[in-house]
Amino acid sequence: MNTPFCATTLLMTALLSGAGSAIAQVGMTEWRAGALPVTLVYPTEAPTRPQSFGPFSIDVALNAPALNQRQRLIVISHGTGGSAIADHALAATLARAGFVVAQPLHAGDNSQDSSQAGPVAFERRPREVSQVIDAIAKDPVWSTRLDLSKVGVHGMSAGGVTGLSLAGAQWRMLNLIRHCNANAQADESFCFQGAKDGKARAERQASYGRAKYVPEIFLPAELKALHGGSTPTRDQPDPRPDPRVAAVSLAVPLAVIFSPESLARIRIPVGVVSAQRDEVLVPRFHSARVLAHCKTCTLLADLPGAGHFDVLWPWPESTAREVAARQVRGGLPVPGFDPRLREAAHARIAAFHRQHLLP
Repeated sequence: MNTPFCATTLLMTALLSGAGSAIAQVGMTEWRAGALPVTLVYPTEAPTRPQSFGPFSIDVALNAPALNQRQRLIVISHGTGGSAIADHALAATLARAGFVVAQPLHAGDNSQDSSQAGPVAFERRPREVSQVIDAIAKDPVWSTRLDLSKVGVHGMSAGGVTGLSLAGAQWRMLNLIRHCNANAQADESFCFQGAKDGKARAERQASYGRAKYVPEIFLPAELKALHGGSTPTRDQPDPRPDPRVAAVSLAVPLAVIFSPESLARIRIPVGVVSAQRDEVLVPRFHSARVLAHCKTCTLLADLPGAGHFDVLWPWPESTAREVAARQVRGGLPVPGFDPRLREAAHARIAAFHRQHLLP
């Protein structure tokens, strides 16, 4: 399913020539949607320069003027403890393909503050994406450059919860508990995220076990509450919470918490990139679940030899080791993974959004 290396350059050339201008440079600026920090990445004619952000280094034109033409918006939802810079390679690919990319720093679940990572952030993230779309629609400058009738969303890892929720799928805590009661060892990095030592792991396992034999009718309402999309009705058949979202792409998504029936109700196109050696979110429980139940979902790339964080770039060794140390299993870059496969996957994501968001 992966694009041959020689075809990657041809595909990117086609993408850029279809953007309606000569090959664009990549601009970047900081912006806010209310209190929410947002990084905007966009096509520009200004020359780029190497820029350092802590251990990260990227080529970008800071605060450069955007191209004077109307474009589509794609919002990227980062993973747990993530940031805009780690997703920059994809954001830059999308910008060169003619999109404006908004990267919100999700509250309480980012590289600076992960105090609300998990279900609290899962429930809030889709609203933050809609907040970004609402705010940019009112911005006196950016609103004139964007056509927001069709918006794309990309979600990586926990950002997959954002993307699937905005596509209309529904999740609940009880799905997580049932999965982890049945698959705690096979999907341990997910089930015991944040519980690495023996005591914390035992407490987490005990919390799952308390619901194991209790009939659902007697379980607390918060475990059974549905989050994400809406339940379709005759008057409101569309399950999307924000109908402006017209296409969603996912990379190594967290997906096991979504019900099969709600995945089957998704009506918009969804593209999936999986990593065959992902130990953080084991593909057969997550990426494969989406593809098995969602009728409008397609596999864009299944990266051989790739681990969970190999879909990100830049990813300095110091950052990779720091993040991997917080994982129960996996997390380090896989030796021998060919970065051209990641570039090809990013090109496929850009092509997917061009297909479904343009004209």
